[in-house]
Amino acid sequence: MGIEVAVHGLTKSFGTQTIWEDVSLILPAGEISVMLGPSGTGKTVFLKSLIGLIKPERGRVMVDGVDMINSPDRQVYAARKLFGLMFQDGALFGSMNLYDNIAFPLREHTRKTETEIRRIVLDSMETVGLAGDEKKLPGEISGGMRKRAGLARALVLEPEIILCDEPDSGLDPVRTAFLSQVLIDLNAQFDTTMLIVTHNIDIASTVPDNLGMLYRRELVTFGPREVLLTSDDEVVRQFLKGDIRGPIGMSEEKDAALRAMESAVPFARKAIPEQLAPTPGLPPRQAVWRRMDRVMRLLPELAPAARDAIISRHLPGAKE
Repeated sequence: MGIEVAVHGLTKSFGTQTIWEDVSLILPAGEISVMLGPSGTGKTVFLKSLIGLIKPERGRVMVDGVDMINSPDRQVYAARKLFGLMFQDGALFGSMNLYDNIAFPLREHTRKTETEIRRIVLDSMETVGLAGDEKKLPGEISGGMRKRAGLARALVLEPEIILCDEPDSGLDPVRTAFLSQVLIDLNAQFDTTMLIVTHNIDIASTVPDNLGMLYRRELVTFGPREVLLTSDDEVVRQFLKGDIRGPIGMSEEKDAALRAMESAVPFARKAIPEQLAPTPGLPPRQAVWRRMDRVMRLLPELAPAARDAIISRHLPGAKE
C-alpha cells in the first residue's frame, strides 16, 4: 500500500509575491487525489514542494517520518526514492529510445542487472500500453504516447507515491479519457498513493477519491471528492462549470459591480459523475474500501449536499 503524505502549514513566496499560504492537507495512503486550480495558482510549485525540489518558507511535508522541507538533504534524497514523477511533457531524453528512457532510473539508482532491468522496463511499458514501442524515439511518437512513457518511467522504481503534473496537457478528450483509465488501473494494480495536478474537469470528476482546489493564494478546500463536487463556493462552482460568470476572470479578480450582477443568476448543480472503475479483469481498488470507512466517519462534519451524495453512493436506500 502507498504512503500517507501529510502537509502542514505550507507557505511559498517568490520575492514579494505569495504563491500560496498556510496550506494543510493529508493525501491518504493508497488513494487518488487531484489538485485543481486556475492557471497560475501554483499547482506545479505545490507538487514540487512535496518532494523538496522547491523549499517553501514555512511548513512541513511529512513522508514516512521524513520532513521533505526541513530534514537534512541526505534524508530528503533517500525519501525521494518513494516517489515516481510524471512531468507535463514526459521529460524524456530526445536522443534515447523509449526503452532506454524508461530504463534510465534503474541504471542510475539501482544495481540491477540488464536482465532484471529489461523485465521491469517491458512490464512497465506493457502496463501503460506501449508494448512493442521500445525502439521508438520521443520525437517519433504522439504527445499521448510520450505521457505514457513518462508514466512508465515513473513506475520502474516501484514508487509508493506517484505525482502527476498536468498529465492531460496537450491531449485531446479521447486520449485524456484513456489516460484517466490508465491512472485508475495503476492504482488498482499497485495500490499507490497518487496526486494529480490538473485543471481538467473530466479527470477531476471521474478519477479521484479526494479533490482539492487552489485559488488566490490559499487552499479553497480539500477532502472527499463529493465535498468539492457539491460545493456552493462561488469559485468552485464557476471552475467546475467552466463558466465566465463568477469570481475568476481573465485577470485575477473581477469588478465588484459585475460580480453582483452575475450573482443574481440562479445556479443549477449538476449530478456527480460516477468514478471510473478498473478495467475488467484487474483487481478491485483497495482504496475504495479504505476510503469508504474513512469518509463514513467524516459524515457528521460534512455539508448536507456532500453527505447525501456519499450516502446515496455507498449506502443506497439509506438516505432519509
